Amino acid sequence: MSNLDNKKTKDEQNNNEVKMPFGRDNYLWVLIGIAFLLVGFLLMIGGGSNDPDVFNEEIFSFRRLTLAPILVLAGFGIEIYAIMKKPKNK
Repeated sequence: MSNLDNKKTKDEQNNNEVKMPFGRDNYLWVLIGIAFLLVGFLLMIGGGSNDPDVFNEEIFSFRRLTLAPILVLAGFGIEIYAIMKKPKNK
């Protein structure tokens, strides 16, 4: 019975320690990923026309069709990396 009591106290000690699911690096990567997403979505906005009878070619610019989606996809990739990255043990 002393083995059970000893094991129980070790388990209780482990349960009392609060462990964060992510480390500091993970949260830093999450913020970097959010910044990429925000910049990508901001680059996509605009390019419309105030007059519905006038077509604005700006909606087909490199910035909106290529650069912004690449940044958004990179942001999602960084977010996946941030979640999957193992925190460093100290």
